[in-house]
Amino acid sequence: MKILGIDPGAVSGGLAIIEINDGDAPQLVDAIDLPVIGVKAKQRIAVLALRDWILQHKPDHAYVERGQAMPRQGASSGFKYGRGCGSLETVIQLLEIPMTIVEASVWKRKFHLRGGDKESARQLALMKFPTAHHLLARKKDHGRGEAALIALAGVNHAA
Repeated sequence: MKILGIDPGAVSGGLAIIEINDGDAPQLVDAIDLPVIGVKAKQRIAVLALRDWILQHKPDHAYVERGQAMPRQGASSGFKYGRGCGSLETVIQLLEIPMTIVEASVWKRKFHLRGGDKESARQLALMKFPTAHHLLARKKDHGRGEAALIALAGVNHAA
């Protein structure tokens, strides 16, 4: 079974595909940064690239972190983030992939992660998926790491 995890961060989000086989440890198959087009205020999700990447992997289910306004977030950046979350969810629905929206606090609690500590999430993903170091090697790969953990938390919660 292939599971898609999505961290919908405005600029630093990520997507990850994990594969679950009976009796085997989950494997991180692939992970990418959110594909975007445009710059600064005109930056948005590259929905066709997103669609193509998802179709390439054919996930059975998607777990998406719920988008929400952040404290001290301005109106423009909040709108940009909300538009991105909507784009992600729309692509998933148009591809007819079953989707579950998960709360950040729920999946982070499952792994004993605190708040916005992105590096801890990336480090934990490296420990959970040691054969996928090349996908999570850079500090800026934290969105990919969070996406992998979101997928793993979703599978473990559903099991």
